[in-house]
Amino acid sequence: MFWNNKKNRIKLGFSEDIEPQDILLDSLAQKKEEELGISEKKFEVPVLKMAIKGLWGFSIFILLLLFAKTFQLQVLEHEKYSAMAEDNKFIITQIKSERGVIYDKDMKQLAFNKFSFDLICLKKDIPQEESEKQRVFNEVSRILKINPEELKSKIEKNKEKNVLVSANMGHQDLIILETKIQELPGFEIRNNETREYKDGPIFSHLMGYLGKITPEELKTQNGYSMADWIGKDGVEKEYEEILKKKSGEKRTERDVMGNIISEETISVAESGDNLVLWLDSGLQEKIAEELKKGIEQVGSKMGVAVAMNPKTGGILSLVNIPSFDNNLFSKGADPKKLKELLSDKDYPLFNRVISGNYAVGSTIKPLVATAALEEKIISPNKNINCQGLIEIVSKYDPENIQYFRDWATHGPTNMRKAIAESCNVYFYTIGGGYGNQSGLGPTRIKKFLELFGWGKETNVDLPGEGKGLMPSPEWKKTNKRMVWTDGDTYNFSIGQGYLLATPIQVVTAISAVANGGKLLQPQTVKAIIDSDKKIIKEYEPKIIRENFVNPESLKIVKEGMREGVIYGSSALMNSLPVEVAAKTGTAQIPIEGHYNNWVSVFAPYDDPQIVLTLMVEDVRGMQAVAVPIANEILKWYFTQDKPLNK
Repeated sequence: MFWNNKKNRIKLGFSEDIEPQDILLDSLAQKKEEELGISEKKFEVPVLKMAIKGLWGFSIFILLLLFAKTFQLQVLEHEKYSAMAEDNKFIITQIKSERGVIYDKDMKQLAFNKFSFDLICLKKDIPQEESEKQRVFNEVSRILKINPEELKSKIEKNKEKNVLVSANMGHQDLIILETKIQELPGFEIRNNETREYKDGPIFSHLMGYLGKITPEELKTQNGYSMADWIGKDGVEKEYEEILKKKSGEKRTERDVMGNIISEETISVAESGDNLVLWLDSGLQEKIAEELKKGIEQVGSKMGVAVAMNPKTGGILSLVNIPSFDNNLFSKGADPKKLKELLSDKDYPLFNRVISGNYAVGSTIKPLVATAALEEKIISPNKNINCQGLIEIVSKYDPENIQYFRDWATHGPTNMRKAIAESCNVYFYTIGGGYGNQSGLGPTRIKKFLELFGWGKETNVDLPGEGKGLMPSPEWKKTNKRMVWTDGDTYNFSIGQGYLLATPIQVVTAISAVANGGKLLQPQTVKAIIDSDKKIIKEYEPKIIRENFVNPESLKIVKEGMREGVIYGSSALMNSLPVEVAAKTGTAQIPIEGHYNNWVSVFAPYDDPQIVLTLMVEDVRGMQAVAVPIANEILKWYFTQDKPLNK
């Protein structure tokens, strides 16, 4: 054939031959290149060589990238990842310190520690694989009877490494979890303790309660974890640093499978100290019983009582009605019950004794009488004729006459009788002046009320104390944009008008009258003791002020209060087994025809051991409810077989 004819072959300048068909194919290829605009005029392109160069370049790039990442991990971020590895290998857990307990003055225990169990989520141990994670969440949610999505959200949104999932778990949930916990990676059951209180509703406002620590509290409190309980109110809050001391820490080493290799105590937990209160728990129970009974008898809902030792300032009793069960909070507040408490219009959580601001009525009269004697406004034996009212004619309009009435016509009345019978006309006169008798005026009344501790906190060792309201002409001008009038002074003189005080202020002031002029700071805690009941610290009486009034002035005032029991407004208590002295009060409130009914009484008269202030709110009409309640309490108190000075 043509193609096999050797004569037709073309010789090149090198050893290889080109067949005729190669020329034809190259010609066609060249033509195609020209059509495609390819300028290269070669028989073949060396594709393999270019690929090898590209592969080398790509390999070098990958090697550089790996080197850079290795440098970052092993050099630049070595400490970070070493710490993470260490963190995965070791677990630091808190060793709980035992909280101190609380006793009354006779060493009857009122607050107890009770073991509880919490479910904790260790976020770093949660499975990374999504389906396994969801399985674990579903199982935990099923046991705790909660929504899986809520559980997942609670854990993921929490910034802490360990998240408290369920506090103080119920017995049934605990049993199921204990059998399943090995199948629930990332979850752990931990021991804890909760508080249990004796007769919660009776002691709750004084004792307070514990609650789970909040994220905000965690930022300011050292040595706490999210699983901890902390004092939220009352003595539990005020003495948190005494009752709860230092927690310890334990380090657990684990292998890659999560098995424990070793455990080491880093620091030992230090148990809290115990408190001994001035509280007489028997008296507290009796007051709560009688106050509740008396309130119900007059159709009221609210009342308070506080008893103080006038020699020490120790709070013997503190009762609020309505009250609440503080055990509700220590066990983890039930949302439904908590909502009911918070929405209750009678405010059972409110500590009226230390925070309630009230018109005091005639309980102010012993203090105003003391001021009048100290300022030499009047002799104690001078009589003022009470005809049942006084008339004040307007300076600007003679036809405008204001009447300031008394509750009775007392006739000629000296200071002792005025206190005993609670004569308003007498106190209008020595307070604001009338006829030929000059008065103290608002400035001097305010001065002596403040000396007796009104208008400011008593600094009782309980959180949330109020300070009442101390009016003055300047106060009225600033706050009411009105001028102070004589009528304001008359009202001021009998504990009405703008003046407000707390029950703790009232009992503190009457205690100063009873003890001869020593204003003491109220105290709930008598001593701190250790676990062996040895005294660590004993609290001495704290004197706010003394020698600020003449004892002779107070002697006259106390004689008037004693006469009030012999023949006056507190005569019901004259049959008690010891001599007592008292002052009643009936304070008007904004509801027409309703009053707050007060009594303050100290006993025994010659050597006072107790001052009791009691008030029933919102009493319809002029019913004398406070005195019968106080009478029953003191009858019980002074027939008990107990040393009074204890």
